[in-house]
Amino acid sequence: MNLQAGLWQQQTLKLTMTQELTQAIALLQYNAQELSAFLENKALENPLLQIEPGNVQAMDPRKDRVKPTRKKVDKDKKNWIEQIGETVTYLDEYLKSQVDLDLLTINGKKVFDYLVECIDENGYFRAEVSEVAAHFKLSEAEVYEHLELLQGLEPAGIGARNLQECLLLQLRRCEKRNALAEEIVEKHFISFAEKKWKDIAKLLNVKLNEIQEVFDFIQTLNPRPASSFQHEKSAYIVPDVVIKWDGESFVVSIFDEALPKISFNNGYYEKFASNQDKQVNRFIQENQQDFQWIMRSIEQRKETLTKVSLKIVEKQGEFFMNGPAYLRPMTMKEIADELEIHESTVSRAVREKYAQTPFGTYELRSFFSSTIKTTSDENTSSKQVKTVISQLVEGENKQKPLSDQEIVHLLKEKEGMVVSRRTIAKYRDQLGIPSSSKRKRYE
Repeated sequence: MNLQAGLWQQQTLKLTMTQELTQAIALLQYNAQELSAFLENKALENPLLQIEPGNVQAMDPRKDRVKPTRKKVDKDKKNWIEQIGETVTYLDEYLKSQVDLDLLTINGKKVFDYLVECIDENGYFRAEVSEVAAHFKLSEAEVYEHLELLQGLEPAGIGARNLQECLLLQLRRCEKRNALAEEIVEKHFISFAEKKWKDIAKLLNVKLNEIQEVFDFIQTLNPRPASSFQHEKSAYIVPDVVIKWDGESFVVSIFDEALPKISFNNGYYEKFASNQDKQVNRFIQENQQDFQWIMRSIEQRKETLTKVSLKIVEKQGEFFMNGPAYLRPMTMKEIADELEIHESTVSRAVREKYAQTPFGTYELRSFFSSTIKTTSDENTSSKQVKTVISQLVEGENKQKPLSDQEIVHLLKEKEGMVVSRRTIAKYRDQLGIPSSSKRKRYE
């Protein structure tokens, strides 16, 4: 085989990812908060782009309609603004307010303050006593004294080093002490958590229903004693899409009130556009193009998001009329094919974006789910299967909980859903439902 060096011409097609195309793709992915942050940063770079907080865009608000095929729905039941949290007392301030610091030495105050700083958001002590002792040049016994002081404060369970100690601290603080509960948590905690209750009953010579009573009582304790404290306002969801019923049809609008208002800085442009300096002139032209590109990209993002949202409402009509239980199986490819766009465009359009609906605020991605076979010609979604599993478990006899295989049988016989035992176990795990052995109650 002879290999000869030479020059040949070959024509090929190649897509070049320009900076504009890359940024356009990124803009489509941005939710309202991300887009707002992007525009604010752009305004710092581009003097021709002016922004001001408030009701966005110098564009006409886009509202489109989808006619329902069935009955009408009630007015919006939930409002996203109601999800805003309120600031609660700082945990460290609350803990220090319970201690007379004048009774502590100067070094003791420093140690106590340090221990408080080592409390995490759940109320657990996240440091090693030996390290604290070495840091303050104290004995571990002295550090334990300060830790015990901390653990004696409210809320009960604060300063625990693990869940077992957290529960014990709360049990020992009860007005009416429960000796059996304390012994089980202190000496048989793992077996208790794994519901190896028969072994515990035999060791302690008690009945299973007594252990059940301990279990029920421990369920009333707080595994996260600092959960009612927070350092800042809770994050809340700003919807990107609002879907409402106006009495005749569903109205789909892009919620862009959270975005800053954009305008072109004419004064700056007129001041420098006629400048004879080539570098200044190039700078102005580049920033003008950048502004125009941003406006086009925002409009394109809005248009794509609207089209995808409209198609979701059209395909998921039963959900928007009757609620989450009626969510049908739907894939992104299905939407992409009908809109004649790429599947990745649909994926980017719905990424981390939320829709305010008559039944609450939902992530747009949640409207897409896999298909489950049924005994009839129709299909159902994995979300519907999960809903039925939850209902079956909720209504089961807790003394004889349903096994995964029994759930498989009931789904097929009563609902016509064909699901494997392995899939049931996977869905159960995703729903946070323990196995049948751990759901069993002893009355």
